[in-house]
Amino acid sequence: MSATDPTPARTPRLEQAITNPGTVKINVKGAFIVDDDPRSKSPVREEGVHYEGQDIRLPHHTGVVSHVAVDIGGSLAKLVYFTRELDSPDNGGRLNFINFETDRINLCLEFIKRLKEEHRDSNGGTKEELCVVATGGGAYKYYDKLKETLNVDIMREDEMECLITGLDFFITEIPNEIFTYSETEPMQFAEARPDVYPYLLVNIGSGVSMIKVSGPKQFQRVGGTHLGGGTFWGIMSLLTGARTFDDMLAMADRGDNSGVDMLVGDIYGMDYGKIGLKSTAIASTFGKVFRLQNRERVASDGEAPQDGSRQKADEPIFKHEDMSRSLLYAISNNIGQIAYLQSEKHQVKHIYFGGSFIRGHRQTMNTLSYAIRFWSKGEKQAYFLRHEGYIGAVGAFLRRKPVNWGRRNSIDEHVPAQGL
Repeated sequence: MSATDPTPARTPRLEQAITNPGTVKINVKGAFIVDDDPRSKSPVREEGVHYEGQDIRLPHHTGVVSHVAVDIGGSLAKLVYFTRELDSPDNGGRLNFINFETDRINLCLEFIKRLKEEHRDSNGGTKEELCVVATGGGAYKYYDKLKETLNVDIMREDEMECLITGLDFFITEIPNEIFTYSETEPMQFAEARPDVYPYLLVNIGSGVSMIKVSGPKQFQRVGGTHLGGGTFWGIMSLLTGARTFDDMLAMADRGDNSGVDMLVGDIYGMDYGKIGLKSTAIASTFGKVFRLQNRERVASDGEAPQDGSRQKADEPIFKHEDMSRSLLYAISNNIGQIAYLQSEKHQVKHIYFGGSFIRGHRQTMNTLSYAIRFWSKGEKQAYFLRHEGYIGAVGAFLRRKPVNWGRRNSIDEHVPAQGL
């Protein structure tokens, strides 16, 4: 401070806080997942848009939240935003979850523009302007488009850090979020554990990343595979012409993979009990295709098949539904086995599966769970999330926060608070 200037000198940290006002402290006390709420209706009715409908209710948070978060991947853009409920008895609010096909990014931007207008109308010009926290590869690829279209501040956050922040939050703060899955026990919620770390996060998006997490903000990408959700989506588009991911999963529900896969029983005529393989185990994905196609060619040349059957000229020999289930099994089994091997290599017992590929689909979860149980001989389990596709988006949402965010300081508990 100079002798002629009575204004105290501002530290760079204080100056930054003034030019970039701090964020509201979210109150997550009593948070719960909303099921079958009539207000959980899709705000956008367009192809390529999916509204989750499992909002997270925050009954004790009554303040203004001036940001939204978006995780833009190769296939989907996942958006998380907060809405207040002034008409509710507790005057709280909720986190909302919606995703857009990345090829339809303009729909996502138009929706954020609508949220910006609603924020301005609800809070007036005296409140902080809405900003966007973005992560994923699209946070860089579409940065200029976001900035130009929305005319708001865009904060970019590291994808891996957001994934860990989001998963830590779900594990420690949201009841009935984490669960295990099997055919006999479809959804068993997991209780919060004091020994959260270490764990392996298997994030299945267009591709697959496997991340070992040793503690808060202590993580390492240890592996992955390029055979992920984008693979399933792409090959299914070629084989069946299906347009949406949900249509492809619905096909898998109706399919029978034994129509195209070569099973152990096709080779042995029975179980191969000596090495623990049932007759229904897959020996070769799509392994029947060449044999059956060859039989069809012989029949078309005028020679009847040995079993006396004939394929109608206009009837496809392979059903789209069967191919869908086969491909889903192939990709899920491959991911499950690689995840198990990584967990063994890095001595990790708990394995969490996230990403939009899973989409709460029972066959996918059952296949991943079975792979982990089979290869670990029952010593390890696969864990899933009800908001599996939004881990990164929630992490980005949380990263715009003061230190000691949350009721148990689960995210920054080892980071000392710093005053201005």
